[in-house]
Amino acid sequence: MHYAKRGRLRFTSHRDFQRAFERALRRAEVPMAYSAGFTPHPRVSYANAAPTGTSSEAEYLEIALTEERDPTALRLLLDESMPSGLDIVDAVEAGTGALADRLQASVWRLRLTGVGSAEAEEAAGRFLAAESVEVQRRTKNGLRTFDARAAVMRLEALEESADRSDDAACAILRLVVRHVTPAVRPDDVLSGLRATADLAPPVPAGVTRLAQGLIDQETGTVTDPLAPDREAVTAAATAAAGLTTS
Repeated sequence: MHYAKRGRLRFTSHRDFQRAFERALRRAEVPMAYSAGFTPHPRVSYANAAPTGTSSEAEYLEIALTEERDPTALRLLLDESMPSGLDIVDAVEAGTGALADRLQASVWRLRLTGVGSAEAEEAAGRFLAAESVEVQRRTKNGLRTFDARAAVMRLEALEESADRSDDAACAILRLVVRHVTPAVRPDDVLSGLRATADLAPPVPAGVTRLAQGLIDQETGTVTDPLAPDREAVTAAATAAAGLTTS
């Protein structure tokens, strides 16, 4: 399943979403498969959730059922049972291979209020020109230092945002980052821009994940991770139709 976190619901944590989604499964009377053991719980696998506070148009999960269901009908039932802003966008029957293995990179949109496009473009150029950009992040094991530059495939400044009612500058950065360990997040790249180009927006950046999925090695673009499942379903339907015809 493909879902989105929008508006104020971007402040929900992964655990908050998990509770809301499991309630939606019960409301929609989805025939869920459950784990074994003393405390069974629905077999739901969440893949690479966005950090709390960021919007996302590209979040993914898998569920296991005990009965076959039409994916489109199931999506509509679950979407109706979810809070507005946590939206189930798409659902397909899972094919072979792990969904998590297809989430190789993410595309992010960074909205920098108070920063001009020329300043953002210059900062992006300095970041990309650096051989490495060391940043620090506090983890449960303490402060960790790592290279934020190596994971960045693309960083470019777009035209300033036109959806503002005031005259404040508002640059937009488009970031494509490869999923590595440790994960490089948009806030790590913003820390790197501050270190390499002294770029420090006066207000926190508005961050939205636009896409995540497979990397097309020829073009370097990020493609839909559910496309292989759709193709498998289409191929199976075509084969079945051919057998029926013959």
